[in-house]
Amino acid sequence: MRIIAGEYRGRTLKAPKGEGTRPTTDRVRESMMSVVNSARGGFEGAVVLDAFAGSGALGFEALSRGARCAHFYECGGEAMRALCANAKTLGLEPRDARIHRADVLKEPPTYARPPFDLVFLDPPYVYQAEAVLDLVAGLRLCGVLAQDALVVYEHDAASVSSVDEAAKARDLSLAQRKKYGDTVVDVLLLDESSRTV
Repeated sequence: MRIIAGEYRGRTLKAPKGEGTRPTTDRVRESMMSVVNSARGGFEGAVVLDAFAGSGALGFEALSRGARCAHFYECGGEAMRALCANAKTLGLEPRDARIHRADVLKEPPTYARPPFDLVFLDPPYVYQAEAVLDLVAGLRLCGVLAQDALVVYEHDAASVSSVDEAAKARDLSLAQRKKYGDTVVDVLLLDESSRTV
C-alpha cells in the first residue's frame, strides 16, 4: 500500500498481517478521496476520525492531502503495530496523528474540539450497519460531530438494504453511493431536518 497523493505521496504503508483486517484497495481509496475532495472542496483543515483504522491508510491519506489532524481508533494488536509504525515512518507528530488503542464502538470519542467533520467508517464486514451507524448517532449526540460532517462508509454490497434502513432511522441521508465489485462506498450526511441551529 502506498499514499496516493499529497505531501506523503508514494510513501509505503505497512499492512497488518492476518485476516483480522481488510485493507481498502488503492482503487477504492482513491475514489473515496476523490469523492471527499469534491464534496468538501479539498481536505484543508479537516478534523478526521478514522474509526476502524487498521493500517491507518484512510486517515494518513487525508493528512497527506491537508487535513488538520486525524484520530485513529484501533483495537487489534497487529493492526495497532502497523498503524504506529506507519505514523512513525511518515514522521507525524502525536498532535497530528492521534492514535487511540480502543474499540470505537465500546469507547467512542466523547470530546473533540473542533468537532470531527470527516468520518471514515471501514469496519470488518461482519459488523452490523445498525451498530456502525449507532456510532455516528452517538457522536452527534455528544456534540463531537460537525453539522456539515461527511461520513464515508465502506461496506459489503450485500448489506446495502440494511445500511439504507439504519441510516434513515438515524437521520442520515445518502449523498452518494459507488460500487466496486462486492464493495460499496457511501457518503452520508446529517439530515437538514434533524440539525440544530
